[in-house]
Parts: sequence; structure tokens; C-alpha cells
Amino acid sequence: MKELSENIYNSSMTKDKPKFKLWTSAGFMLTYKCNCSCEFCYYNCSSSQSGLIAPEIVVQGYRSLKNLAGQAAKIHLTGGEAFLYWDSLVEIFNQLKKANLGAVDMLETNAFWATDEKEIRTRLKTLDDMGLNILKISCDPFHQEYVDIKPVRLLAKIAGEILGSTRVMVRWQKYLDDPIEMKGINQQEKNARYLDTLKDYPCRFNGRAAGKLAELFADKPIEKFQHYNCLKGFLSAKGVHVDPLGNVFSGTCSGIIIGNLNQNSLEDIWQNFDPANNEIVNTLCESGPVGLLQKAKNQGFLPAEFYADKCHLCTNIRQFFFDNGLYGTTIGPASCYAKKE
Repeated sequence: MKELSENIYNSSMTKDKPKFKLWTSAGFMLTYKCNCSCEFCYYNCSSSQSGLIAPEIVVQGYRSLKNLAGQAAKIHLTGGEAFLYWDSLVEIFNQLKKANLGAVDMLETNAFWATDEKEIRTRLKTLDDMGLNILKISCDPFHQEYVDIKPVRLLAKIAGEILGSTRVMVRWQKYLDDPIEMKGINQQEKNARYLDTLKDYPCRFNGRAAGKLAELFADKPIEKFQHYNCLKGFLSAKGVHVDPLGNVFSGTCSGIIIGNLNQNSLEDIWQNFDPANNEIVNTLCESGPVGLLQKAKNQGFLPAEFYADKCHLCTNIRQFFFDNGLYGTTIGPASCYAKKE
């Protein structure tokens, strides 16, 4: 287990300054491919996306996380939709078991595949035997645009029988009990239901969520964000996400690459993290997305009049950087950014 002082940023800070926390969790994205294209996706997952993580990346990443955080280390597997690649998912579990790294804390799915009871039971028993702790089932109006409620209910029911109710998490139970009809309605009706949903369960306006969805909530001028920076967000993030290409994102800040597991271990990325070493991250930590604004304006960026929050503004600016091939080692990969129309 590492000491906070082993990080180069922390070693330069006086005792009274906030320190960069140890990472104790990592979410490994098997793929950007998904049968859904949810408007609140933190990435831009869809059926047209691709990429599949190598099991070795997960094994190496989990081993590094344990070296960083000791017994507090936890990983979860997500996507995209992980169950699109069942054989690869099983191979990851097998490799983790061979490496004696312990349980996978959580596996996420939208349950689209859960149409055959026999297959559900077989798969859940396999996952249980291989050391899965919690099955997380996505269930909300955004997913209900693409996934019928019947397989979601069937999976939740059988998972409760096999894993036990404490090892099944439905996000959100409210929409499993009382689904929202999202198919066959017009865009105006969808927007109204999006608004109602996010009043109860707010999301971060990053990735696709910073597009049409964020525009529904965009009511704040840029001046509103002048005094916000992202230093606390980067320093206090207790975990990372790793995409199929090995890119490492802090917390849920998709599209801001702070390292790559094909080039460096998670331990090394943590130890060498210092905002001052990355122009984009340093600007965000010092002056937030408004600090990026002048860089973008110098390149021809025209901001919108209103934004939903600072993440919306940040993603809008980063989309411009990506579209114009700027800051390519940090702003990427393409899977996190909307394609130009």
C-alpha cells in the first residue's frame, strides 16, 4: 500500500494543503459498444462503437490497484454493455481468478440479453462461482427507450434467487416497479420525461449527456462558473475508469486522459500525477472550464449563451478541441466525443 507522500504532487505540498488521494477503485470498461444510445451516457456508447479490453489490462490494473490501496482496492466491470461479449467477460474472470486477485466487486448490465431463463441461470451461476460480488442492473427511462422491462424484471428476479437480494442492485428500483413508457412517443414527450427523471436522479453532463440532454437544463451564463475550479475533483477522486484502449480517466471525467495502462502501470500513473505536468488538467485545476475558454476562443471557439453546469461547459470546449485535433494526448479518445454532423 502506498503512502500519500509517494505522489509527486503531495510531496511538494505543505501539510496544510489538500492532498491527492489514493485510488481505491477502478472501473474497467469492456467496450464502448452498447445496444443503447442513452442520452445521459457519460461516454458516447452505442451499437456503432467498438473496442474490447484485453484481459491482461484488467489483471494488471487490479494488481496495481491492490499495490496502491491494499485490501481497500475494488474493481467493477462495465461498458458499454459488457454482456455483448460474454466469452470475453468469462475470460476476464478466469484470468483474475488465476492471478488470485480476489472478487470483482460489481458487474453492470442493462439486461437486454436476459430473455431466456435457462441462460440467465447458467450465466449467473458461472459469475457466482467465479467470484462476482454484486450484479448492478441499469433500469431508468433512458435505458427504457431501448430495453423492454420484461428481461430487466426477469434478470432481477432470478439474480435475487441465485445471488441473494443483497447482491443485486437495481438502478433505479423505482423504474423497475413503475416503468416509464419511452417508446413510440415524440421528442417533446421524451424531453419532459428526461426532465422529470433528472430532478430525482441528477447526472453529470459529460459525454453524450453534454449534448441534447444538457441543453434542456442550460440556463446559466458562463460568468456563473468563473469562480469554480476542478482541483478538489481531481485530488479527491477515489477511483478511475479504464477504457478498452487502456486510457485512464479520473473519476467520471471521461475524455480527459491522465494515463494509459498500455504504457504505464496504475501505480506509476498515480505516483506521477501532478496537475502542473498536463496543460489541460492544470488549467482545469487552477481556473476550471472557464480557464479553458480563452484557449478555445483563440482557436475560433464560439461558446453558447447558457450552460447547464461547469461539466457541460467543459465538455463543449473539449469537443471543440477534439474536432480540431488539439491536445490529442489528453483530449480523447474518439469514442468519448460526438461525431461531427
